Amino acid sequence: MEKISRFNVVHRLRKRNLLIAVNCVAALSIFFFGYDQGIMAGVNNASDYYTRMGFGYQDPETKDPIITNSILQGGIVSVYYLGTLIGALSGGWFGDKYGRIKTIALGAVWGILGATLQCSSQNHTWMICARLINGFGTGILNAIVPVWATETAEHTSRGKFVAIEFTLNIFGVAVAYWLEYGCSFYKGGDSDFVWRFPIAFQILPLLVLFGIVWFFPESPRWLCKVGREDESRYVLERLREDGTQSTGKAEAEFQDIRNIVELERKNAKSQNYLYMLFGYQSGKLHTGRRVQLVIWLQIMQEWIGIAGVTIYSPTIFRIAGLTSDTVGWVAGLNTITYTLSTLVCVFTLDRIGRRWTLYWGSNVQGICLFLAGGLSRVSIDAQDADKISRAQNFGGGAVAMVFLFTMTFGATWLTVPWLYPAEIFPLEVRARGNAWGVVGWSIGNGWLTLLCPVMFDALNEKTLYIFAACNVITIPMVYYLYPESNQRTLEEMNLLFAADSIWVWDGKRNYKLLVVQKNPELVNAAGRGKRGGETGKTAGRLSLDVYPEGSGEKGPLSTHH
Repeated sequence: MEKISRFNVVHRLRKRNLLIAVNCVAALSIFFFGYDQGIMAGVNNASDYYTRMGFGYQDPETKDPIITNSILQGGIVSVYYLGTLIGALSGGWFGDKYGRIKTIALGAVWGILGATLQCSSQNHTWMICARLINGFGTGILNAIVPVWATETAEHTSRGKFVAIEFTLNIFGVAVAYWLEYGCSFYKGGDSDFVWRFPIAFQILPLLVLFGIVWFFPESPRWLCKVGREDESRYVLERLREDGTQSTGKAEAEFQDIRNIVELERKNAKSQNYLYMLFGYQSGKLHTGRRVQLVIWLQIMQEWIGIAGVTIYSPTIFRIAGLTSDTVGWVAGLNTITYTLSTLVCVFTLDRIGRRWTLYWGSNVQGICLFLAGGLSRVSIDAQDADKISRAQNFGGGAVAMVFLFTMTFGATWLTVPWLYPAEIFPLEVRARGNAWGVVGWSIGNGWLTLLCPVMFDALNEKTLYIFAACNVITIPMVYYLYPESNQRTLEEMNLLFAADSIWVWDGKRNYKLLVVQKNPELVNAAGRGKRGGETGKTAGRLSLDVYPEGSGEKGPLSTHH
């Protein structure tokens, strides 16, 4: 292909090897995201940092941090999420217009700039501005990387590949914890190196990401959308065929993509962010409903407790009765078990689906947090009564519940809220749609990290009960409103959301009607690929039209022969 650089790995790798290579690059970005998110837990406990930033001082006897301005502490953390919100919206627009690869490179540049400013900060004003810029870069990457990964993966293994990427996400959190833990011993923990070096370390993966992403293929779906069909066909052929004998699978998928591009352009006028939010002029694509679903899924991902546990785990462990000497390594150990737990999702997500993954996660997480709160209270009361042995026993139980909570989250709720937005939106606005998911994540995280210091200060262990209650709320929310996207192609999602009703069962009923009666060709790309020669015939006959607005027609999508 003349338009694709001869240095691009797409010319050298095929099928699974090419998919693995693409996901390694995506995982590098997700690793940076995890590292960047986990870094503040240790930074907040560095004496030079909280003294320099002006929100606390070190107790001369116990060496514990004494926080004098929890609003400023939480504000420095949460302003990062304002940056991710703005960055996501910018990255979504840029990604749909200029492609996935250029957007990843742009996000890496902004991330490098933000990290450089953060590690050189001299006061809280400097740090706030630096975290805003760093968040902007992260938001760009979070808006586009999951989209690039899902658009290259096959529908049967899409969840597995994204789950593997998020194993690297939590590995990034673990690296941040242990790097900071090691640095905390440097010069007795009083040097600015303790917090500056861990922040600077994130520049390394960003430099590697910026350097190598140019040698990877653009999304075949984006290429088709912008009219570069020959390139799209070629990339799909390299992703789906082994080069020995054509199965027709790549051509079948290409025809479905081209048909869905035509469908979306016929039935929805150009969608800006405001139009998407309210579903204005989206016709039967119902983009407004999809936007609300991904925003609230991401908000609830944070409010079920992971944001508080990740960033303020040292506080939780102190509530449970652990001393300052043990808090650091116990928090780091928690990140290791957290990382290993994400491997569960790799093997289950494409088997049991997105909905059941969220169900069992919410149940176990809610129970763990209720128990962690109760055991922490008993431990605190025992300490007040000088019953040290009792306090340690119940404190250990509370710590065990926090460990079980993070392991369950890693196996369930970690991946789905990031995968789902990258799956369900129409191709025409997929990057912008995924950006709305990052907006929800930014709102949930920013809101929570700003409130977390205040909540723990005012409510102590009762904060965990709030998180537990949020887990309970998510169960009916997912059951009633979130349709299953597992084992469906990205092109099928428009059929899944074609019903006017918001309820899952109505959408499922309408989906079956569309598939069985009206559009069997659209949802059988893999099957057509197996039949080889049929591909061109069926694809050539397919023309998609959603019943037009104002037509009064109640029927579904139709085919014309």
